Amino acid sequence: MISTQVIKKTIDELHAITKVDLFVYDAEGDLIASTLQEYEALPADVVQFVQSPADSQEVRGYYYFKVFNENETEYVLISRGSGEDVHIMGKVAVCQLQNLSEAYKERFDRNSFIQNLLLDNLLLVDVYNRAKKLHISEQAYRIVYVIGMTSEKDDTSMEILRNMFNDNPDDFITAVDEKSIIYVQQLENGQDYEVVNETANLISDMLSSEAMSSARVAYGTIVPDIQQVSRSYKEARMALNVGKIFYPQQRIHAYNALGIGRLIYQLPENLCEMFISEVFTDMKPDDFDEETLLTINKFFENNLNVSETARQMFVHRNTLVYRLEKLQKASGLDIRNFEDALTFRIALMVTNYMHYMENERS
Repeated sequence: MISTQVIKKTIDELHAITKVDLFVYDAEGDLIASTLQEYEALPADVVQFVQSPADSQEVRGYYYFKVFNENETEYVLISRGSGEDVHIMGKVAVCQLQNLSEAYKERFDRNSFIQNLLLDNLLLVDVYNRAKKLHISEQAYRIVYVIGMTSEKDDTSMEILRNMFNDNPDDFITAVDEKSIIYVQQLENGQDYEVVNETANLISDMLSSEAMSSARVAYGTIVPDIQQVSRSYKEARMALNVGKIFYPQQRIHAYNALGIGRLIYQLPENLCEMFISEVFTDMKPDDFDEETLLTINKFFENNLNVSETARQMFVHRNTLVYRLEKLQKASGLDIRNFEDALTFRIALMVTNYMHYMENERS
């Protein structure tokens, strides 16, 4: 169904050109939009007209027209006045609303198709048949972005994205839950992941500046066929989850650049618990104080460089060495040694993953 705002804008534009006042009612006789602020109530006449077999008629200085959707009366348009010009203007308005209704119906059908495609709710033969019917290219390079919102998505963010990408009718902006927006982009020949990453950054920056919303943008891999779009969506969804768990400071997450986080994300929980128990016999990561965790993370950020880490933390080199030795006594791991550092780093990531799983269950 066409939105009230679109109907109001349409008849206002027609009125500005022709000076003919127009009214649009639904099939139950409720007024949807009018070019007059004060108007005569006509609901009883509208209902009577809907029930009549006529497609148009003149009643007491008004021309009534039916606007159909699949042979059912969807709206009643009324033009005020008499004469051939008013009658013709009413027919023009009906044609405009009819075309808008068809366009919105096709858009809804295409949106429904994409949603079911993403969720794997279609048989393979149905994918190709419906794509052909909706004039969606079957063989084209596409990629799926999942935009994760910090709170439940709002209409403003959705509208911003639609305005950003409305130049390409082969792109789709949709949603399958309340906390994310999905963008399916059809790529031109030669466009690669560099272009995709630029688009992801553009989305993040635009939502931050226009909607005042902090959003993570994740994307899957480029796929060449319509039936593989669901795979790119699942990859993007995984990238978003992995990014939130292991790389919280980043805003853009690419499936093909998730590193070891993607491997840990797919481990069974009992295996994670066994690994943590083997690495930390006494003191576990949850037992470390904030200063120790800050020291560890800064040390990893600086590639195990003691001098650079001490400089950035504004502490003496010996102070940092003392903290690292204290950590070694508590955990049994000397993170100045590459192998121990790697084990420690993986253990911290596994711990974060276990916390995420606990929060998901609660």
